[in-house]
Amino acid sequence: MTSIDYIIILLYFLGVFVVAFYVTMKDKKKEGNESTDYFLAGKNLGWFVIGASLFASNIGSEHLVGLAGSGLKGDFAAGQFELLATLILILLGWVFVPFYIKSGVFTMPEFLEKRYSSGARTYLSAISIFAYVATKISVTIFAGALVFEVMLGVDFWLGAAIVVVATGIYTIFGGLRAVLYTDMIQMFILVFGSIAVTYFGLKAIGGWGHMTDVIREVHGADSSKFFNLWRPMDDPDYPWTGILFGAPILGVWYWCTDQFIVQRVLSAKNISEARKGTLFGGFMKLLPLFLFLIPGVIAYAIYLDVDSSILLLDNKGKIDGDSALPALVMNFLPTGIRGIVVAGLLAALMSSLSSVFNSCSTLFTLDFYKKWYPNATEDRLVFVGRIATVVLVISGLAWIPFMKTLTEGEGIYKYLQSIQAYISPPIAAVFLIGLFFKRINARGAMASLITGLIIGSFRLVLEALDANEKLVEGSLFHYIAEINFLHFALFMFLLCSIILILVSYTAPRHSDEKLKNVTFERSVEEISLFQNRDFWLTIGLIFLVIVIWLIFSPLGIAY
Repeated sequence: MTSIDYIIILLYFLGVFVVAFYVTMKDKKKEGNESTDYFLAGKNLGWFVIGASLFASNIGSEHLVGLAGSGLKGDFAAGQFELLATLILILLGWVFVPFYIKSGVFTMPEFLEKRYSSGARTYLSAISIFAYVATKISVTIFAGALVFEVMLGVDFWLGAAIVVVATGIYTIFGGLRAVLYTDMIQMFILVFGSIAVTYFGLKAIGGWGHMTDVIREVHGADSSKFFNLWRPMDDPDYPWTGILFGAPILGVWYWCTDQFIVQRVLSAKNISEARKGTLFGGFMKLLPLFLFLIPGVIAYAIYLDVDSSILLLDNKGKIDGDSALPALVMNFLPTGIRGIVVAGLLAALMSSLSSVFNSCSTLFTLDFYKKWYPNATEDRLVFVGRIATVVLVISGLAWIPFMKTLTEGEGIYKYLQSIQAYISPPIAAVFLIGLFFKRINARGAMASLITGLIIGSFRLVLEALDANEKLVEGSLFHYIAEINFLHFALFMFLLCSIILILVSYTAPRHSDEKLKNVTFERSVEEISLFQNRDFWLTIGLIFLVIVIWLIFSPLGIAY
């Protein structure tokens, strides 16, 4: 890192704070509901800001560090989660968005209360906050601190503190509008920086053809795992059955029912702008495979052919996969570009972290505090939201040691996906089935949610014990802990869905008045899809996903 690189990074920080300050001050001059402005940016945003924020807030350092690590280790199939996200965003725009906008809710738990009961709202609020601490706040802080440690030589915990303080300042005071507009800027920096890493990395190894030749010479027939999105059904990590049938369950929870993501579409002017935002976000989600996963493959090829000292080793003497992207940045990027890319890493970190901070404060304030104190003033609600953010940040730091145990030998990205696999199935079931099956009621929903919580918690504990070799090999508990997490998610979804339906029939259905705007009803308006631009954009998006699936398959031309 040179002085020019540091100046660029400093200018980036200043730019973020200037934008955040500007939109915050501009927002305060407007007349309106203060809590609506703070938590949902006044509900008047357009599709570009929404789509950019969907992408930038999702792509955190755990993607840049963890996904690149997956590429380095030959876990190319991890890129399936990014492509599936494109398809799930289509589902969000066409299926879920109309219900959310029409119901007028601020949070996803509030939607569950309208559809089911206050108990369902409390459950989702509590489990979402836990999920943010376990899979978003702690992972993002951990990955950001790792970037500081590897690139700048800063102590891990000092790096974590810098990450938290820098991001928390504008998030706490600016609210969702500051988050969304800084996300938009960070998207451009993030994409440019990632393209630079891929370009200079391929230049260093001598092009795509030489990279594939190097890996093929070392790994032979096994080299396909570095370029193939499809794995056999018995693959321990990413079997094709788990990808096609288990991973979408995680996607529905994350992209269609999670406050962290859906809060962006709730801030839209109308349904049309929200849907366009999801489609724009879907097009952007085609990029991570090329911008984050492939650089990991490039780093490994460079390690084999050019410079074996670029990658770090872990405490077991194996290549540290999470150092792949930092290694490319520090060793092969020219001065100035290196500063922009590091700024891009920080952009990814800050956009993801600021988004989850704001979502956490929204959930706690509106789903807990406002219910406890219904007469609280607008100023009081905003103040409580800021305090809640601080408390949750501390909780995220406290979770990091436990998270380190679970990521031992597995990598950040797989940890993130596996934790979500134990949280998402019951939530996906009550949302998805509840929209279209009016007979589902609160009793069935609570039975399904609680069953899923018990089973998911049990599996999480077993996985932690198995990681520390505390389970007897061959025992029932060891067998359960070894089931692929995507297959386990599918099993949980089916079980929770069956319980949801069966238990619902033990109680009367909800009234039609309660189900209005929260369940499907055939519209009297006839809309011609073939004259709808969003429809053709959707078809194009699906076509591109299929093309990428074919390219990176045994039948494709990627290798």
